[in-house]
Amino acid sequence: MADHKIINDPVFGFIRIPKGVLLDIVAHPDFFRLSRIRQLGGANMVYPGAQHTRFQHSIGAFHLMSKAIRTLQTKGVEISEAEATAVEAAILMHDIGHGPFSHVLEHTLTSGVNHEEVSLMIMEKLNQEFDGRLTLAIKMFNDEHPRHFLHQLISSQLDMDRLDYLRRDSFFSGVTEGNIGSARIIDMLDVKDDRLVVEKKGIYSIENYLVSRRLMYWQVYLHKTGVAAEHVLINALNRAKDLARQGVELPCSPALHFFLYQDIDKKGFSQDVNCLSHYLDLDDNDIMSALKMWQKNDDKILAMLSQDFIGRHIFHVEVTDEPASEEYINTITVALAQRYGVPTEDARKYLTNKLEIGKDMYSIEEDKIEILMKDGSTRDISEVSDMLNISTLARKVKKHFFCYQR
Repeated sequence: MADHKIINDPVFGFIRIPKGVLLDIVAHPDFFRLSRIRQLGGANMVYPGAQHTRFQHSIGAFHLMSKAIRTLQTKGVEISEAEATAVEAAILMHDIGHGPFSHVLEHTLTSGVNHEEVSLMIMEKLNQEFDGRLTLAIKMFNDEHPRHFLHQLISSQLDMDRLDYLRRDSFFSGVTEGNIGSARIIDMLDVKDDRLVVEKKGIYSIENYLVSRRLMYWQVYLHKTGVAAEHVLINALNRAKDLARQGVELPCSPALHFFLYQDIDKKGFSQDVNCLSHYLDLDDNDIMSALKMWQKNDDKILAMLSQDFIGRHIFHVEVTDEPASEEYINTITVALAQRYGVPTEDARKYLTNKLEIGKDMYSIEEDKIEILMKDGSTRDISEVSDMLNISTLARKVKKHFFCYQR
């Protein structure tokens, strides 16, 4: 009888999941729920192939973690089997707390609690079910394990999470600029003074990784049409929540009803034993089925926004270096209110969005990407790269988005 299961992944090929706690995680309904949550939210409105899921991404990140562990072991880094299994379990579960449409609804259905915190709650739940077999994995996830480099493999500026999602999102979106050399980067990894480092001969792969990350953010993750589509969805959910507060009964699944009709924050998760259970019942299907029903709702704004998202009638979006003036926003808002016969304050709140989006591709405040020099010393990537200087790497690029109903 085989001691493992095999998953055929379109990006990395056959991925082996060994029997034991790792396969128990993959087979658990709470993990399989990620197969019903899209990795890229509304990006499929721009890139139709971007239909892949958090489940696929988590399996891919696990695969890269397994390769990284084996690479480090061959270079003499002592990693016990218990540590290897724990760090693989941690990367498998790193996204288990994502809600519907991934990041899109993270602060809409709930407030004051992010997906990492929910992931930790679910890990603790699974740890009870697994009789404590996830204790070490949770310590690594929280950076409470004495060996810091293992946490860096889970969460840092060069972690297995990022190495997978750039390759995977590039593959499914068709944006080839994100196709990084993850195998080469992993082969160049080492550990120095309990810190993850990259051998000097891997510097060009790191430069390519940082450039690819920048291109993927502005071409895919922050593509203006994708951002506009996601805010149609956010505004629809905000309108539904406001109607729920007014006592309007909206058709939806029991899980979605729970979050629409209650204001759930981090405290709510800890105080209401049913909260996490309802959260684990939520996925993209709850949102899509609700929007389909709300298209014919008596509330004009909710119906309009639901029709917009279901029918891909996306907000118009203007991207500028400076924020749109209040005078311009007011002009658009008044015109929308008159055109659709809704109060001006409602047009402002639900039919427009003013956003400032900033992103740096490398932060000098976080765990740095350190290059291992031939003399055994380490230097930050920004100091040794002959293509990128620190101002280019660390500069936060800001763009202003003004989205509004067409």
